[in-house]
Amino acid sequence: MPFSSISRWLPLVLATLSAIGPFAIDTYLPAFPAIGTSLGATQVEVQQTLTVYMLTFAVMVMWHGSLSDRFGRRRVLIVASGAFAFASALCALAPTIEWLWIGRAAQGVFGGAGVVVGRAVVRDLYDGAQAQRLMARVMTIFAVAPAVAPIIGGALLELAGWRSIFVFLALFGAMQTWLTWRFLPESLPEDARQPLHPVGLARAYGAVLSNRAFMLLSLATALNFNGFFLYVMSAPVFIIDHLGLGSTAFGWLFVPGVAGMMAGSMLAGRLAGRWSTGRTIAVGYALMLAAGLLNVALSALLPAGLPQSVLPIPLFTLGMAMAMPSLSLLALDLFPARRGMASSCQSFLQMGLNAAVAGAVVPLLWGSTLSLAAGMCLFAGLGLFAFLAWARRAAA
Repeated sequence: MPFSSISRWLPLVLATLSAIGPFAIDTYLPAFPAIGTSLGATQVEVQQTLTVYMLTFAVMVMWHGSLSDRFGRRRVLIVASGAFAFASALCALAPTIEWLWIGRAAQGVFGGAGVVVGRAVVRDLYDGAQAQRLMARVMTIFAVAPAVAPIIGGALLELAGWRSIFVFLALFGAMQTWLTWRFLPESLPEDARQPLHPVGLARAYGAVLSNRAFMLLSLATALNFNGFFLYVMSAPVFIIDHLGLGSTAFGWLFVPGVAGMMAGSMLAGRLAGRWSTGRTIAVGYALMLAAGLLNVALSALLPAGLPQSVLPIPLFTLGMAMAMPSLSLLALDLFPARRGMASSCQSFLQMGLNAAVAGAVVPLLWGSTLSLAAGMCLFAGLGLFAFLAWARRAAA
């Protein structure tokens, strides 16, 4: 099927490919207690199913882009989606917590291909404002995943138990395999592909990861996201302990947060070509910092509860989503011949930071809504510092 006749499907296909990662994390969060009871595992052992997923995800995203630079975008995405479906089925059948660790590790290996290769596809096909618009459209659809995933997970948990959540993920991966095969064109010509020679790869990775401009832009994106991600990782404590809600009430966190992401992505798409990249990013940071300060004030002055504990979150994600497409494209544009690899390194840095925050920072901050709000402010401030450092270098 010619590209012109299927281009309208690109935002949907790329967004659902990117959504595999959030679905693999957020859908089963409400099932943590049930998994522990079913498999005779401690809370820490169940938490490690998340940690092992994030670790293998972070390691493998370093390679998805290079593999797609060598073998083509479409082939890598089809194989990865199919393998994710198989890994999800393994999780559904896990007889012990150790088998669930293995299944989650396999999910992590293949779950990052969508977001990594999808960004490269966007940049392969489009330039400038058009690329920013498509990236914003992809993010608008993608933003739905973190909102609906825990709601779907909670409903499946009540209806059919925790294993049904992984059956759902297996079916989602199978559907994504078909969508990619049917509607995604190959965006990387044969003559533009790069070899997998070890020495050449090592030099290319070194060039990307030693580029200060790339590192600053990628860190800015990752730090911004962690301002919201710490709430995602604290969701069971935030929803159940602080807000006093049940295991099916995760939508009180995820729906407002994702509504802000969708609004920010749509706004970024509309502003593409009208506002400069710098202006869009600056407004995004202004919104994030305003949300963080409002969050701290509300948490300090009012007891935890609805709506005050949730109110600043959509404002933060609005600003985050406004800035993210421009920051990502600025980083990818630094390496036009190695966009797949550059996208891999972006995802590696973000997931690596996510894993560090989940393991070391989140347990320190989830004790109160005030400490979570302070963490949101801290990550937004660090992200702004990284962006300003890049802007200073770019202007020199």
